[in-house]
Amino acid sequence: MNRKFVRLLAGLLAAAAIPAFAQNLAVVNGKTIPSSRADLMIKQMTAQGQKDSPEMRNMVKEELVNREILMQEAEKQGLGNSAEVKAQLDMARQLILIRSLIDNMRKKNPVTDAEIKAEYDKFKAQAGDKEYHARHILVDKEEDAKAIITKLKGGAKFEDLAKQSKDPGSAANGGDLDWNPPAAFVKPFSDAMVSLKKGEITDTPVKTQFGFHVIKLEDVRPAKIPAMEEVKPQITEQLTQKKLQAFQQELRKKATVK
Repeated sequence: MNRKFVRLLAGLLAAAAIPAFAQNLAVVNGKTIPSSRADLMIKQMTAQGQKDSPEMRNMVKEELVNREILMQEAEKQGLGNSAEVKAQLDMARQLILIRSLIDNMRKKNPVTDAEIKAEYDKFKAQAGDKEYHARHILVDKEEDAKAIITKLKGGAKFEDLAKQSKDPGSAANGGDLDWNPPAAFVKPFSDAMVSLKKGEITDTPVKTQFGFHVIKLEDVRPAKIPAMEEVKPQITEQLTQKKLQAFQQELRKKATVK
């Protein structure tokens, strides 16, 4: 046979063998580690912000080789036959399948721009066009709230009386609730707040599920509503979670649970 042809044939055979060899990352005690396992680990690491590099790939290879060695020893000792280990493996498989199901559902039911805009418009409507800077004093009894109103009308400082408020978040700050849209509060509170003029205090205690409030309106300003692009990621995640909940609830309805 022509030597030149033999060399050419040998080169072609070697080249053909490369892809098959490349499918295996390493061979440990006769058992191969598929490269796909390394690819998956590298994909996960880069998704977390790490940079793909020869150093990373070498580290991944070493890690997978070490895992394989430990895995083989665990199997050699029969640890895989333990009831507890089998239960843990079953739970791990369950979680992986559920995660895959959720990922698949998200791909098939992506949040659309129209849905995002509708949710943003709904948010804007609820927020309103004004923000209110209010203070409040919260007490358990109506008569205590009435006594506070009487003291305020007599010249007492709101900030001083607010120290007795049962709202720990604002009591130390003179009852200050900072700037908020009316929708941030329960309806009886927001209704009373928006009815006040700047500097006014409620004439009568405002009852909510938290107790009795004395409210003072410090100021009002036009609402600062963020642009849709600023809140798009949060809206997208919120709508995605709603779709996932609806998907799960629908499956639950169809399931037979005894």
